[in-house]
Amino acid sequence: MLLAGDPCETAYFVVAGEVRVYQVSAEGREQVLVSLVSGQAFNTVPIYLEGGLNPANVVARTECRLLSVRAEELRALTLRNPDLGQAILRDFAGRLTHLTNMVSSLGLLNVRQRLVKFLVDQAEGSQPGAHRETAEDPASTNLGRRWTQNDIAAHLGTVRDVVGRALRALESEGLIRLDRGRIVLVDRPGLERLADLA
Repeated sequence: MLLAGDPCETAYFVVAGEVRVYQVSAEGREQVLVSLVSGQAFNTVPIYLEGGLNPANVVARTECRLLSVRAEELRALTLRNPDLGQAILRDFAGRLTHLTNMVSSLGLLNVRQRLVKFLVDQAEGSQPGAHRETAEDPASTNLGRRWTQNDIAAHLGTVRDVVGRALRALESEGLIRLDRGRIVLVDRPGLERLADLA
């Protein structure tokens, strides 16, 4: 686990598993900034800042294998290898876009709108080749993995109770089904239409 505010001495590249990058408010509420999987990196930005500090907390969400590169080694590698420098710049640009979209969502969308977008983004089939229909109803779609209401709340910048109410409202409208800890998108096209309006 890395803590926000500690000196940043190493960059990490996820070889296998998933890590969660998040901030915590003074009251203890979490805001997930991003979840990273194999092929993605963290702590690359502060390495290029004088006296850089870890910008956020990082914890393994699953069993992980990480490649660590000391700050001075990574800076030297990027000077010797322009392609690596370009890849890191592209990663910076992607992070900036992601965080800009997150700020926009938190500031401009209500919890229901953010939840609908989250469900559509996390649904199986959102990534090419990932779709698996549910056995009971070929028109329904599961989320790609199990999400607790606390996990969803941390991603949406809200609290569990608010997520629970919003999920129950979507279920009563026939858009989703809550099934033994799983969220099934019963009317994915309807959710996608709502997401487009948000």
